[in-house]
Amino acid sequence: MLTDDGKHLYVSWDEYHMLIERMALKIAASGWEFDQILCLARGGMRPGDVLSRVFDKPLAIMSTSSYRAEAGTIQGRLDMAKYITMPKGELAGRVLLVDDLADSGVTLKAVVDRLRGTPAISELRSAVIWLKGASGYQPDYHVEALPTSPWIHQPFEEYDNLRPDGLAKKFAV
Repeated sequence: MLTDDGKHLYVSWDEYHMLIERMALKIAASGWEFDQILCLARGGMRPGDVLSRVFDKPLAIMSTSSYRAEAGTIQGRLDMAKYITMPKGELAGRVLLVDDLADSGVTLKAVVDRLRGTPAISELRSAVIWLKGASGYQPDYHVEALPTSPWIHQPFEEYDNLRPDGLAKKFAV
């Protein structure tokens, strides 16, 4: 649900899963066939997992991080993992790069630029749930365009400040 001021978007678990399913349908409708999925951790892990299952394709994971200051709301230096984790072989062929959103576009562009230098990758396309108006990178697939670039409150954020003692209180009798 987008707030009246257009600055915040609140997403429930049901909406989140429906958006991932719409992403899968959009990719399938394009007719593009790919060999592997590479998701960006952490935001792309859930969409990547679902797409890997729906399309029955292997899932690789690359860790990236750029949100550090002000409870993750201020973008800092981009850190990109040196290695990509995957069950076997190397990232090769036609690769679908998946993340949750294109915010500034800095992370996606940096990863795409790095991967385009990989000779084993014959084609690379990217997919996100949300494309913000402020993004300097245009992914190949997106589910929702957000011209006002609101802050997206995703359902799993409830775990960001939850620690084991908080979980223990939740289940205390």
